[in-house]
Amino acid sequence: MYEERPSRLPGAVVWTNTPAGPGVRPVLPDGCMDLLWREGRLLVAGPDTRPYVPEGTPVRWAGVRFRPGTAPALLGVPAHELRDRRVELADLWGAAEVRRLRARVDAAPDPATALEQLALERAADTPPPDPLLGGLVAALQSGRPVGRTADELGLSARQLHRRSLSAFGYGPKTLARILRLQRALAMAREGVPFAETATRAGYADQAHLARDVRELAGASLRQLLNEGD
Repeated sequence: MYEERPSRLPGAVVWTNTPAGPGVRPVLPDGCMDLLWREGRLLVAGPDTRPYVPEGTPVRWAGVRFRPGTAPALLGVPAHELRDRRVELADLWGAAEVRRLRARVDAAPDPATALEQLALERAADTPPPDPLLGGLVAALQSGRPVGRTADELGLSARQLHRRSLSAFGYGPKTLARILRLQRALAMAREGVPFAETATRAGYADQAHLARDVRELAGASLRQLLNEGD
């Protein structure tokens, strides 16, 4: 069973996922990065460009999901180095420190809350993310074209691409596609007809929506909706 709540860290979400059966649902690209606890392990989930299916027997997970562009400064690593990867936190922060943090989370009554506290403490000692990134994400989430957004932010296409790689793990056009996918999924889950979903989410037509969902999520839109039942 998956549950989430807003974090005390602005823009972040705290979540838990407890196995309710043998099946494992794929994690779809959403532009975010996560700090993870998995039964005695601390990991980082990089930004995805394809669906991710956890390997092995389903286990209990807890995580802090950071809004797009905010995790690299906190973790101390450019997002593109973690694209489509799950890595041990010890590879980023050092084994001795992570052993101490892992013991702290393992001993806590609620690993998700303990993980959130770690993120809050780290954020307090880390410079805030570039405010330009928030404007970029907001513009692309609203469906604004990448070129127009770059002009409004006063950046060249090359500058925008370079900053996007470090912050999001990929270029702004890929980020725009992923955010558009998430808009479409949200509408379809609310019962909006697929043709109307395509138009409102910013696709050329329903066929364009179907192709993009298949490429980014590895399944049809209808299959994704049935997985949520």
